[in-house]
Amino acid sequence: MYKVDLNSDLGESFGNYKLGCDEEVTKFVSSVNVACGFHAGDPLVMAKTLELARINGAAVGAHPGYPDLQGFGRRKMDCTPAELKAYTLYQLGALDAFCRASGLKMQHVKPHGMMYNTIAVDEVRAMAVAEAIAEFDSGLIFLALAGSRMITAAEKCGLRTASEVFADRAYMPDGTLTPRSMEGSVIRDRDEAIARTVRMIKEGVVTAINGEDISIRAESVCVHGDNPKAVEFVRTIRERLEAEGIEIAPIREVIA
Repeated sequence: MYKVDLNSDLGESFGNYKLGCDEEVTKFVSSVNVACGFHAGDPLVMAKTLELARINGAAVGAHPGYPDLQGFGRRKMDCTPAELKAYTLYQLGALDAFCRASGLKMQHVKPHGMMYNTIAVDEVRAMAVAEAIAEFDSGLIFLALAGSRMITAAEKCGLRTASEVFADRAYMPDGTLTPRSMEGSVIRDRDEAIARTVRMIKEGVVTAINGEDISIRAESVCVHGDNPKAVEFVRTIRERLEAEGIEIAPIREVIA
């Protein structure tokens, strides 16, 4: 029996600016990553996102990022390990306040954007983020890029990990995500993206952008739902995975 988590990055609206289709996406995923106010989100949005998760039975995780509202956390920042640790702690504390008020328990932490990409290959900075999580709550699960330095750092800090794969992103031969600046970095064909996802879950392999098959561990699949077409993709991928005999469950049940 195969089992996998479906996660999505939500709560990324800010003030009068609405981003994403959170109300619809939350119906089809098993875990949500909630922006904590640094790269996106604000207190009201955080509270609303948690309520959506509660209503739909989705597990909740923090989605900390760089302090970069203008760049949506996707710009490079030369942050020291000490800064990364402090930024992570700050954002975990913010979301935890709303979780406590909502009667929810935070399940996991998944870094966002450029923070995610940086610590995927930089173990020193990955250790800073992992230490922040472990010191805040050692029971939290570190949701991290499969095969990355994040996994290594989390394990050194005694954290449980969940290996994340991306349904609609291409991979480099070393297992990192293909930069968005490269042609072919995003898989546009829905059927191809779903077929790749099924193969990652069942066979533990994915075809890299150079045509080479590489090993990959898929415990959680990130699906993006920031436009109406993407919402349809989230619904379809859940239906197709279940049709393939793959159970959808929150991270804590997948890695139990």
